Amino acid sequence: MTAQPHSIGQEQTLAAAADQMRKLNVRHLPVLHGGKLVGLLSQRDIHLVQTLPDIDPEQVKVEEAMTAEPFHVAPGDTLAGVARTMADNKYGAAVVMDGSKLVGVFTTTDALRILADHLTGPGLEEGLREAAKHLS
Repeated sequence: MTAQPHSIGQEQTLAAAADQMRKLNVRHLPVLHGGKLVGLLSQRDIHLVQTLPDIDPEQVKVEEAMTAEPFHVAPGDTLAGVARTMADNKYGAAVVMDGSKLVGVFTTTDALRILADHLTGPGLEEGLREAAKHLS
């Protein structure tokens, strides 16, 4: 989880958001308005808008490309529950909120790192073919 994540305002441009993501080496930015979570912007959101003809990222606002009402969780939510919801809904990230305070962003990359850590050790390094039997 990225603790104390950076955020962006909904009135910022996509160009500014892309620049911020590049500098911070992140793929998701929570979008705040008046200190309240109003959305989540991903690199993919930016890329999709940039591929549209006659679109200038310097003119498009974050609020036009963000996911409004993003999936959010509390710090005490179980990892299994969060990961299952993310997988079932194909969410790339979960915004972690402690009440109304933004405290983190949990991504699929974070989940994969945790999984890899748990699958490392004697007898735990199952092959992909064997693991595929457990998938539905």
